[in-house]
Amino acid sequence: MTGLSDLPIRDDLRGLSPYGAPQLDVPVRLNTNENSYPMPEPVVEAIGKAVAAELRDLNRYPDRDALALRADLAAYLGHGIDAEGVWAANGSNEIQQQLLQAFGGPGRSALGFTPAYSMHPLLALGTGTRWVPARRGVDFGLTADEAVAQVREHHPDVVFLCSPNNPTGTALDPAVIAAVLDVAPGMVVVDEAYAEFARPGTVSALAVLPDHPRLVVTRTMSKAFGFAGGRLGYLAADPAVVAAVQLVRLPYHLSALTQAAARAALAHREALLGTVAAISQQRDRIVTELRRRNLRVADSDANFVLYEVGGDQSVAWRALLDQGVLVRDVGLPGWLRVTAGTPAETDAFLAAMDKIQREGTSAPQSPKGTP
Repeated sequence: MTGLSDLPIRDDLRGLSPYGAPQLDVPVRLNTNENSYPMPEPVVEAIGKAVAAELRDLNRYPDRDALALRADLAAYLGHGIDAEGVWAANGSNEIQQQLLQAFGGPGRSALGFTPAYSMHPLLALGTGTRWVPARRGVDFGLTADEAVAQVREHHPDVVFLCSPNNPTGTALDPAVIAAVLDVAPGMVVVDEAYAEFARPGTVSALAVLPDHPRLVVTRTMSKAFGFAGGRLGYLAADPAVVAAVQLVRLPYHLSALTQAAARAALAHREALLGTVAAISQQRDRIVTELRRRNLRVADSDANFVLYEVGGDQSVAWRALLDQGVLVRDVGLPGWLRVTAGTPAETDAFLAAMDKIQREGTSAPQSPKGTP
């Protein structure tokens, strides 16, 4: 049987594994930051009707530029953004890939502050962009001075900032974004995949978009909208950035069915976003309960929580899985990430954590409760 090593693939791809979290059939799945709540039946019906209306014309290509969808996304975002400043694709991963195709590539570099979203370096690899792994502080924080010093040192063509950050969950101080915008020689991409879950008072980078033509804010409908299976991500930026991305996008990249489904979901956004408060409540409950158990926990503005298990995280991960609870090992020694789901899922997770602590799989940490 032919293997990868037998094929003439690129040298920089040899030995790598595809990105992806385990997809296991267990009672409690809290590993991929999905929205645990199914779509309300009225929204299911609306999406079904919208998709059905497109079926007869599937012999024709879809709207290549997704103009109606972009207008709907702009209306949702507000901040004076219009359709010319919005672009959509199959998930925010494709959006970010297109940005690297347009502004990165061979001879150029992209920088991100790790630990952060692990797809960013893989997208850089796939587009031939050199990846620069800048660092966060020991508490996973990032100050303006730290960020500026590393951007000045490396002169990247693209800077990735995650707010809220994945896997730590904490939103960035707007001063950090402002400082990076002042010194970055190229594009600054703020990944706001979890923005809808941010705690009150958190400022979106959308607020400063009009003053920064090299700023891009990326979003997704996968999380807060519960539309992960629909695969719809988008960006907001100066219209010139949208024009640049259109130079590298595949023709007709966004199907008519995806566009119709996404528009129907946006039309029912109040119903879909109604779960955000409930999920955020469970997130805060997880933070409180884990700290009450003397575990160190990162502050979270997302729909997940990063916490220290006090030992080998792979052992703790397996112990939780043995109890039917699937969380995420993000590769940080001693830490695991758990998605905030329904109250019942939180109950199951906390009960499983109590059991592995009693059995010594996870040792208590500092009573301070924060990294």
